[in-house]
Amino acid sequence: MPASRFAPPAEVPGLAARRIAADILDGVLHKHRTLDEQLDGAAAHPGLKTLADRDRALMRRLVATILRRLGTLGHVLSRLLDRGVPTDAPRAQSALLIGAAQILWMDVPDHAAVDLSVRLVQADRRAAKYAGLVNAVLRRCAREGQPLIDEIKSQSLDVPPWLLARWVANYGETAAAEIAVAIGYEPPLDLTVKSDAPQWATRLHGETLPTGTVRTLLQGSVAMLPGFSEGKWWVQDAAAALPVRLFGDLKGQRIADLCAAPGGKTAQLIHAGAEVTALDRSPNRVARLRENLVRLSLDAQTVVADAAEWSGNGGDALFDGILIDAPCTATGTIRRHPDVAWLKQESDISALTALQRRLLQRAVALLKPGGTLVYCTCSLEPEEGEQTVAALLAAESGVRRAPIDASEVAGQAELVTAEGDLRTLPCHMPHPEDPRLGGLDGFYAARLVKA
Repeated sequence: MPASRFAPPAEVPGLAARRIAADILDGVLHKHRTLDEQLDGAAAHPGLKTLADRDRALMRRLVATILRRLGTLGHVLSRLLDRGVPTDAPRAQSALLIGAAQILWMDVPDHAAVDLSVRLVQADRRAAKYAGLVNAVLRRCAREGQPLIDEIKSQSLDVPPWLLARWVANYGETAAAEIAVAIGYEPPLDLTVKSDAPQWATRLHGETLPTGTVRTLLQGSVAMLPGFSEGKWWVQDAAAALPVRLFGDLKGQRIADLCAAPGGKTAQLIHAGAEVTALDRSPNRVARLRENLVRLSLDAQTVVADAAEWSGNGGDALFDGILIDAPCTATGTIRRHPDVAWLKQESDISALTALQRRLLQRAVALLKPGGTLVYCTCSLEPEEGEQTVAALLAAESGVRRAPIDASEVAGQAELVTAEGDLRTLPCHMPHPEDPRLGGLDGFYAARLVKA
């Protein structure tokens, strides 16, 4: 009797990637787990190890597309479902989202998107009874979905209402709408290079931004790109690369990077000639920082400690400069981390601002007279940026703002506020031809000097 009679049936190509995508979506939307913890590290989805690189890339793109377009997907599916999305079977909801996202935004044949979503629900005990419903709804989506999107002509649905209301209040309706459009695009890959940015832009089929960042649309494993293993560059959003520039000449300066992991700004500081102490409270994150510095052939003193409680290296060894990239709601990074929009709540802001203020007070105590403190967050919320710095200046008479000049950020005057702080929005630095090559993370930074 042929041995093949007893072999398990081969799995349909692409089904495993979609099953893992459904699991990860469920993790974000129902279990409040971040994408990062589900994709990397000890708590990552165990099935990722079984996926080929191509399927892993498909899975990541699928999850990111759904989270970027979650509001629009909800609108379309609500119009196609008489009784709404089934609430008693999460896999049915995931299958509908996965199928509709492929039909509407991804280069997947409609019949394959429908078939694989039906197979997803058939394999789940609670969702199996909805196989016919998923099939019918997704077939309708292929016919009617795009007109339903066209009728709303807005990407504001893809931003949680509380967040959109804040952006309108803080930046105006036009800018809020432009931010919503900008975060809807899959972001480019931004790299900070050690030298010769134009040459690396050519090698990586990208371009050099005015600020010096190399930007490319290349996809796939970053570790396989030219220059990675040799430590010639590191991944860092163009906005995140700006705060370190605010220190000016760093040669021979003793700098403390108080919330350092994963280490992009630490690498910038060292490469610019600073003697760096890099601090983070997470042992795992410090281990990752050390790995990144080894690859880049850069050296720093690394410390595992809570920056809000850290007393420094002892004695009178105060620092010439201190960088705080403070923990925050990260609402400026939604285009790169689309789960942030659906995991964060407005109530998170107050707890984080309390921490940010403690970090600033500790930093002032660790700074030499005449030293420079650069405070930054990847948040679009003024409470975590402008208001936190204003509170410090009101409380500490010995600290003053050192206004930033547009020349320090490659002449990009729109990135500098009237007070002289850095404020980037996702819609800044648009590309004249390809919107995928435009934009920045939303960042705030202030430069302060101790009297």
